[in-house]
Amino acid sequence: MPIKPVLKMGDPRLLEVARKVENFSTPEFEALLRDMHDTMEALEGAGLAAPQIGIGLQVVIFGVKRNSRYPDAEEVPYTVLVNPVLTPLTEYMEQDWEGCLSVPGMRGMVPRYARIRYEGLDQYGNSIDRTVEGFHARVVQHECDHLQGILYPMRITDFRTFGFTDVLFPDRPPLAE
Repeated sequence: MPIKPVLKMGDPRLLEVARKVENFSTPEFEALLRDMHDTMEALEGAGLAAPQIGIGLQVVIFGVKRNSRYPDAEEVPYTVLVNPVLTPLTEYMEQDWEGCLSVPGMRGMVPRYARIRYEGLDQYGNSIDRTVEGFHARVVQHECDHLQGILYPMRITDFRTFGFTDVLFPDRPPLAE
């Protein structure tokens, strides 16, 4: 499948609230999932939301294997999550660096709930119900924000911790967003 262009910050479609998926058994839905997977893989992302490729549906994918891009992060299983509902399980929020394919070349320190429960459906309409913490929780919250029209810079509380990746981390090799 072709790699889809990822919308960049400033595109008004990224600020829209996504619609719920109603039908899972269509060729269009299956093509969307393939396109999202292929695009995320090609760009070496940790996740991707349908609105990032111009599709206003509540669909996110994410997954991270151990690699040099995320040396301190635990693995996150590849997941298709449709019509998600997130519930914080603690008031404690952790600050950590985030990037985004829609905000290329930038990084920022973003507060996220340390432990969450996420519920929703997989690509076949089967229920998903997981309790996660750490990097896994961060990735899910980041991707699901896209479904509400929220980009990570909107969550930054101290803009002294927001900037170009190569300036903030001059000794690190370039990372995909």
